[in-house]
Amino acid sequence: MPHLKIEYSSGLEARTDIAVLCDALHGAVVEAGIFPIAGIRVRAYRADHSIVADGLAENDFAALTLSVGAGRSTEALKAAGEAIFKAARVALAGPLATPHFALSLEIRVVDPELSWKDTPIHARLKGAAEDRR
Repeated sequence: MPHLKIEYSSGLEARTDIAVLCDALHGAVVEAGIFPIAGIRVRAYRADHSIVADGLAENDFAALTLSVGAGRSTEALKAAGEAIFKAARVALAGPLATPHFALSLEIRVVDPELSWKDTPIHARLKGAAEDRR
């Protein structure tokens, strides 16, 4: 972990480049400096059917959920969240400049006793880091 999930309304694709958004958010998660690179995942999912706020067709949203493993301080997570949210606001400046957009970010800490993983990527990247020494 961390896994950043971006759920967004289908109309947002006409207003922003979702791949660019994912890249910007991935960079912000990396730059936070508190997460292992091998654990980072950024995924975007379009909500084909949604009703936003007062139901106007031009309303769009992007809801970001960052799931992280336990063990980091609230202060460290808050700083990372602020940096990630800032990157999202920059990437989504166009939609945010309209009265028809909603952006949110929530950080969820996953209980390690209720989480299972099998991730060879960690070993590969750890070996690559050791090879660079």
